[in-house]
Amino acid sequence: MFVKFCLYGFLKNLRFFDPFIILFFREMGMSFLNIGVLFSIREISTNILEIPTGVIADAYGRKKSMVAAFISYLLSFAIFYLFPNFLLYSIAMVLFASGEAFRSGTHKAMILEYLRVKGIENMKVEYYGYTRAFSQLGSSLSSLIALSIVFLSGSYRPVFLFSIIPYIFGLILILTYPSFLDGEISEIKGAWKERIKSRFSSTLKDFGRIFTKREALRAIFNSSLFDGLFKSSKDYLQPILKGQALVLPLFLYLAEEKRVSVVVGVIYFFLYLLTSTASKNASKIVKKAKSITAAINITYISGCILLLIAGFFTFIKIYWIAVLSFILLYIVQNFRRPINVAYISDNISHKTMASGLSVESQLKSVVMAILSPIIGYMADKFGVGIALVIISVIFLLLFPIIAVSKTIPFFNSMFDRKREVKVKFL
Repeated sequence: MFVKFCLYGFLKNLRFFDPFIILFFREMGMSFLNIGVLFSIREISTNILEIPTGVIADAYGRKKSMVAAFISYLLSFAIFYLFPNFLLYSIAMVLFASGEAFRSGTHKAMILEYLRVKGIENMKVEYYGYTRAFSQLGSSLSSLIALSIVFLSGSYRPVFLFSIIPYIFGLILILTYPSFLDGEISEIKGAWKERIKSRFSSTLKDFGRIFTKREALRAIFNSSLFDGLFKSSKDYLQPILKGQALVLPLFLYLAEEKRVSVVVGVIYFFLYLLTSTASKNASKIVKKAKSITAAINITYISGCILLLIAGFFTFIKIYWIAVLSFILLYIVQNFRRPINVAYISDNISHKTMASGLSVESQLKSVVMAILSPIIGYMADKFGVGIALVIISVIFLLLFPIIAVSKTIPFFNSMFDRKREVKVKFL
């Protein structure tokens, strides 16, 4: 199953539109606010569907949930390619959100269920880190293929057409997963409607228990807020790279789109190679930080500071430093993700794992739904750089509220290596 999990991550991340999504919308004549609204539609739709789809995965089987996800993705890609206008893009975003809602938390729960059944739950960080690394390798290859598509076509639009191919193979792969990865599903007798009501009721009771543990809530909020910030800001690397590409004295004989495609594609290729390495080494960060909670807190602060630096140097048009800061931010995020999944899973019953991780994804969707149009508006009004600076400062100020533990050994050792000093948070 390790090979299948890795192959799933590889195929899932062959999203050829990812390195060019903002540039694609800009090519269609949309403002940053329009783009933010589309992203918000996607996240609000994901938010509405997140808990029901997580419950369905726990109550009826994670495999069926994943099949529904891939079908939704395929429909959205087709609409993006065939019908370029804002209204239909909104519909495509809803379909994409449906895919995200069915998928988010579900495949992670399948991996964790496999580890539980095999009796190797102690390898959560390492196992999930390595499978995530293959996902990033898929993203690396995806960026080079996307580069070729844009370079040869002279447009960003065909990337959605070609994204359909790997997702068809991904759908076929999911159909080969063993049934025991569906988790525990209780057989309930009675009429069809009664079976639905009973299964939903049983799963929702377990789901409600997630909110009884303080540390589980802190972990979910910390992860959701940072991931929401990262996802709503990460694609602004693309216009920054475009600015860098146009000031470089390279490929001057090429049209603007082709020059940009080369720079963006190459940078994203190396970016994803670096993030692949980061995922595999997530466990080393935990060891250096002395605890998993310290690792989560340290990476939160580091990520916010890197986004602040990226925004500042974008504002003063020293793009290469902004690009470097974004690359480091991507690396930090890929350190964080396996660590967060492991920490959250330690505080949630395996029976409701898909629901618990879906709660995290839902909160992330709320954050992104709020942030995307705000960042887009500020980017239109003040510029991308100022928008990133403002939002990163806000999230730094939120840190004392959502730190996952009341003491952080890292800061204790910084301020006083000889005396035990406790840094307390709200």
